[in-house]
Amino acid sequence: MHFSSSIFGQLLKPINRKQFQAIVDRHDGNAYDKTFKSWDHLVTLLFAQFSCSGSLRGLIEEWNANRQHHYHLGTQNRLKRSTLSDANERRPVAVFADTFSLVAAQLDAGKRREGNEMIRLIDATPIPLGKLCDWAKSNGRIRGMKLHVVYDPKTDYPRVLDITDANVNDAQIGRTVSIETGASYVFDKGYCHYGWWRAIHEANAVFVTRPKVNMRLDVVEKRPISQSEGDGFTILDDVEVRFASKGDSKLPMRLRRVSLKRHEGGGTIVLLTNDLERSAVEIGALYKGRWQIELLFRWIKQHLKIRKFLGNNDNAIRLQILAAMIAFALLRIAARTFRVATPIHRLSDLIRAFLFNRRDIAAIERPPPVNPSRRKDRTVANQMSLAYG
Repeated sequence: MHFSSSIFGQLLKPINRKQFQAIVDRHDGNAYDKTFKSWDHLVTLLFAQFSCSGSLRGLIEEWNANRQHHYHLGTQNRLKRSTLSDANERRPVAVFADTFSLVAAQLDAGKRREGNEMIRLIDATPIPLGKLCDWAKSNGRIRGMKLHVVYDPKTDYPRVLDITDANVNDAQIGRTVSIETGASYVFDKGYCHYGWWRAIHEANAVFVTRPKVNMRLDVVEKRPISQSEGDGFTILDDVEVRFASKGDSKLPMRLRRVSLKRHEGGGTIVLLTNDLERSAVEIGALYKGRWQIELLFRWIKQHLKIRKFLGNNDNAIRLQILAAMIAFALLRIAARTFRVATPIHRLSDLIRAFLFNRRDIAAIERPPPVNPSRRKDRTVANQMSLAYG
């Protein structure tokens, strides 16, 4: 009989098992859990994401209730609550972090871009933790963690992912980002660090950001404004500037300040960049495009399971967040591979309903075909039939 993989099995296919095992070996991922290996752990946490399991006990019951499907997923053991809890506390986070990089990189396959099309949006979103996580640190507003992302809006691909305590400064993470030549980095004033700006410039890349309120700038030269109206904003001013301070606050490149006013009652926004080539309207459009990373964060928090956690320790929470981001990448790979026209949130709902159903993801909205092994009725309506007396 022809084997047909389940929806869940098809979602897992982009994870190359040999490459995954190399990751496990590199980080000694199975050192403390010999029977519940890293692959078992990953598949279980991905199941929790796709099935929207809300608790550790519920996850265990749902997982064990579908044991007949586990063989084709490469995991067969009946799972115990204590086993999963121990693995959540001890398994190296780097195993899941490298797996995310392995999977998410496939979103960028065949879509390499150069020059002005290489846009990187950088931002962070808070992940509040409950009162049970009394170890979590606070930044004055929330107690918990922060998810830092370098996002490529052209491919819908988070190129860099990092998880830190809530009190870690955004600029500290920004400085660790590997700078790509020719890329345009867009970020807010929280990533203000002159040394990092200098590194971006020296790598022949550009940045667009907002200056802090206390940043003193002197006007060097006014630039002509050939076009003042943008999509939802009007350019007010475009000048070349330099730091007013006579101390160490100097940069070895020319800076440009663009002021714009948002339509529909919006306020004035001041932008600072080292890009002297784009027009003021293009600079404004670049910063306006930052809303795309906000939409990414909103989608993640609405459709992935990172509001309630399966453990209260730091390691378990990091593993669950990374599993959620791996699930995010797998969903988008499936949507592209099978050319699913359904919106991604609708696709995630259908996957939850048919997770172990053996049908093609491309046909997930259609009813399953009639069983081909069932014998067809070949009798003719006006044909005589024999019967035993």
